[in-house]
Amino acid sequence: MNTLAILGGKPIIDYPLPLYPSIGKKECDAVMSVIASGSLSGFYGSWGDEFWGGTTIKQFEQRWSERFHIKHTISVNSNTSGLIAAMGAIGLSPGDEVIVPPTTMSATVMSPLFYGGIPIFADIEDETFCIDPNEVRKKITSKTKAIIAVNIFGHPARLSELRQIADEHGIYLIEDNAQSPLGMEAGAYTGTIGHIGVFSLNYHKHIHTGEGGMCTTNDDHLALRLQMIRNHAENIVEPVHMSDLSNMIGHNMRMTEMSAAVGLAQLEDADMHIDRRTRLAESLSSIVAELPGLTPPAVRENCRHIYYVWTMKYDAAVVGIPRDVFSKALNAEGFPNFTGYIRPLYMLPVFQQRTSIGRDGFPFILAPHIRYEWGMCPVAERLYSEEFICFETCAYDISSEILSDFARAIHKVYEYRHELASAVITVSD
Repeated sequence: MNTLAILGGKPIIDYPLPLYPSIGKKECDAVMSVIASGSLSGFYGSWGDEFWGGTTIKQFEQRWSERFHIKHTISVNSNTSGLIAAMGAIGLSPGDEVIVPPTTMSATVMSPLFYGGIPIFADIEDETFCIDPNEVRKKITSKTKAIIAVNIFGHPARLSELRQIADEHGIYLIEDNAQSPLGMEAGAYTGTIGHIGVFSLNYHKHIHTGEGGMCTTNDDHLALRLQMIRNHAENIVEPVHMSDLSNMIGHNMRMTEMSAAVGLAQLEDADMHIDRRTRLAESLSSIVAELPGLTPPAVRENCRHIYYVWTMKYDAAVVGIPRDVFSKALNAEGFPNFTGYIRPLYMLPVFQQRTSIGRDGFPFILAPHIRYEWGMCPVAERLYSEEFICFETCAYDISSEILSDFARAIHKVYEYRHELASAVITVSD
């Protein structure tokens, strides 16, 4: 009997997996060139040419705009900063509502809070896991200021439809495009269909600068406000004749020249980095496609999925054992995976307790008229609790030989899954 590793047998993969080598000589040379120049940052927080950043920053922003066919690119020090800047740029004010998905990194839904906005959660689609436009429509009120669509795991949300909804209601569509650089919907890049797109350049993304982010927009006014919020806006409201002073207060969200140098090098090789991860994910999908109860990621027609995370759906009733047991058995065989992704974000303490401390030292209640509770987004909850099994596509450098071992590990666990049935209690413990 081919005993599963979790029950004492020999694992298929008993060697460490190599990490993805995303930094090379090109990036090192670019950084050393900046260091040799003696200018590690070109920003000043006052009016003048330096307000817009140094030579490398400007070059990086221009190249990004050219690559993504967008009019304006504004570099920031993280995707989180970009989201906060986006909320400020659209003039978000206390009490304004922002419709958000529950399945995303926490920064997405935290960003409205910085300006007193109220996150309103809308459920996600069962196949692509992105925010559902039908649920968005139900959540729009007279207080709605914006929709944040997350192109989760690298797949586009229904961006054209969401933009149409936003335009119909005179509100903004913001794309959190942290996980989907060079993703596409109907020939347009994700991050360029909404009023503002926000990209992540964090170290575990497809292309990165260690930490960093980019905001994109075709709107001149929004671009200027993003640039101002990034760099001590209050100092230049007079020289740029900014009449709307809402949210024009100081931040330092600036990227360094060294980060921009790394970003330029990474951008040159973006297609190579993304294509390698995409081929890996598509191979994993082909491995599980014929196994009942395992559903590989869906790809909507006319869309490009770039697979920041490869996420399949698991049907315990069909496979015959609980998801967590199957997942642990895969890990024991050497195929690294995790379940659930992120618990729906309305279960975070900030929403469950809904209490913060104001500047006067007294607590205030966040959105007392809104109930954040389990059951409000049933699709997201089911996928998190029962179905998601995820693999970090960006993390590893997977050769064809390792991929073959992945296939053997997955098929082994699936074939011998009934051995686990009698050991479910032990394994679950």
